[in-house]
Amino acid sequence: MSDAPLPTASVRLRVEGHVQGVGFRYSTLDVARQFRVTGYVMNLPDGAVEIVAEGTPSEVAAFLAALRRMPVYRNVTRELLCEEAGGPRHANFRIRFS
Repeated sequence: MSDAPLPTASVRLRVEGHVQGVGFRYSTLDVARQFRVTGYVMNLPDGAVEIVAEGTPSEVAAFLAALRRMPVYRNVTRELLCEEAGGPRHANFRIRFS
């Protein structure tokens, strides 16, 4: 058995639309608990929501796919996804308030 670390993917997703005040962050937290991802979800001052997710590439991909199936995701009018460099920085997934 190998002690090599699992590959880590890290993404930052910005979603725009009617995504604040509709339970988007709490729905995202519920979805994150179904996967082995760490990171956070946070409201931004301009009305968008930011999601940072880290984990194995397959877990991050599955998490993103599940997010897009959330009923509240239909309020998203634009999404910007970028890969982040570096290793894991978060111990769990949480709602961040600032």
